[in-house]
Amino acid sequence: MHSTFGGCGYVGRQVACREIADGGDVCALIRTVDSAAQLAELGIASRQVDFDQDVPVPALQLTGQVLYWFAPPPPNGDQDLRLARALAAIEPGALPRRIVLVSTTGVYGDCQGEWVNEARPLNPQTPRGQRRVHAEQLAESFGERHSVPVVALRVPGIYGPGKLPLARLHSGAPVLAPQFSPWSNRIHAHDLVTACLAAARKADPAPVYNVSDGHPTTMADFFFQVADAHGLPRPPTLTRDAADRQLSAEMRSYLAESKRIDNTLMKEDLGVVPDYPNLVSGLSALDR
Repeated sequence: MHSTFGGCGYVGRQVACREIADGGDVCALIRTVDSAAQLAELGIASRQVDFDQDVPVPALQLTGQVLYWFAPPPPNGDQDLRLARALAAIEPGALPRRIVLVSTTGVYGDCQGEWVNEARPLNPQTPRGQRRVHAEQLAESFGERHSVPVVALRVPGIYGPGKLPLARLHSGAPVLAPQFSPWSNRIHAHDLVTACLAAARKADPAPVYNVSDGHPTTMADFFFQVADAHGLPRPPTLTRDAADRQLSAEMRSYLAESKRIDNTLMKEDLGVVPDYPNLVSGLSALDR
């Protein structure tokens, strides 16, 4: 399957390599020379485009391709101007056959620990979440105007080979104690790649899927299990008051939201059953 990648980082590279292995032509839209060199080593062609500049983006001809959008929104504001510029650059006569947008479960905001499926009203409570909602709205509007199917994948925390908080554990940085920790969710990178490929190929996909292993735990439990799996000391814990004083604003924003992500639609409609349905299986696989 021929495809173009908007952003091609940790997960995007794995999806791109799978597409190449499947016989597809792949091109990644990236910002830096260093990224281009790293992708070239993997056999991934690329084109340098800076979606942060207020100048016209060179025309994008995506006829018959899948546009995978992995690029995160800008770090500030409540809009995803990067995606807006990319969509505006697509030539009307050279439209993609589908858009697969990687979003976040942060669009739901704080759900007080309730189970959340795709019918849950969006309620982003951070600028980060608001930017992701804007991205979904941009893609949906583009798809409706041009009759291009759009699939948004709402993804929680991603872990996998090379993507574990080992440096934080080695530093002895504290975490919020389990009894105060909200529910959090995650997905193994391998299973997210599978979901991305399925979203690009399913004949009649739903517009949105929650992509999660379906077994939420707490943030503290995640750090404890990673530490145990790597023979490291468990991090010290903090009370809620101490966490408010000592943890970064970004970490506190994650701890302010509690939800349990329902992945039923991903399994039953998209046909993706996680190979790593919990942290125990996922972390055990990393050691092999």
